[in-house]
Amino acid sequence: MPELPEVETTRRGIEPYLINQTILYTIIRNPHLRWPISNEILSLTNQIILSVQRRAKYLLIELPTGWIIVHFGMSGCLKVLPQGVMAKKHDHIDLIISNNKILRYNDPRRFGAWLWAENFTNCRIFTQLGVEPLTMEFNKHYLFEKSRGKRTPIKSWLMNNKIVVGIGNIYASESLFFAKILPERLAGSLTKNESNLLVSAIKTVLLDSIEQGGTTLCNFLQLDGKPGYFTQQLQVYGRAGKYCYRCTHIIEMVKQRQRSTFFCRHCQH
Repeated sequence: MPELPEVETTRRGIEPYLINQTILYTIIRNPHLRWPISNEILSLTNQIILSVQRRAKYLLIELPTGWIIVHFGMSGCLKVLPQGVMAKKHDHIDLIISNNKILRYNDPRRFGAWLWAENFTNCRIFTQLGVEPLTMEFNKHYLFEKSRGKRTPIKSWLMNNKIVVGIGNIYASESLFFAKILPERLAGSLTKNESNLLVSAIKTVLLDSIEQGGTTLCNFLQLDGKPGYFTQQLQVYGRAGKYCYRCTHIIEMVKQRQRSTFFCRHCQH
């Protein structure tokens, strides 16, 4: 599933081709994704694109009359292509753009979504979301106060979108390693100093992944079809049974809420 860095990489990739261009019309080959495609998108014509934004793992395309909200599900991806390129299997949606480009959505498993909102800030999807991890609002004070009294393991707690959005399984494991915190510890055990270290680690890991174009583990590709290269920098995720790069002890793996968690018991406490 594309995580925050992958969605942000996509946003940055498509933005130059879309801003101030006009969506002439849409081509919908399959209107049934995770939910039926919104009627406003089906009938969309002659709408200028004002901005391309991201909230959590959602891509937001701002138009004068409302917002297209895209979620990639397990296997969705977007590409900007020249007009006239033939559609392939699983190419479900085309936005025909005034600069002779197509914004094409491909989704083999069809778990993604294309929704419409007149005002995304009041949209039900976003009302319960926590802070964005790359903003000033996400800081050591916020994390420390939110963690008080919490008896949930720290790694599972970090992945709760009501606390902070977009920290998926890979990035939670990696961030806790860099902060030297065991994922099995309870969130309420975080000290102020550890909260500072963890916030810094999360921001660094996410920004590094964005700069490298995301993480390719299954089927995420950048807009140009190239894989994300952050996989080459993973310190613990997917490395169970291998030597820790930092101390040469063996990386361990446990299941937390049915998700694989990777860590070094020597480096993390």
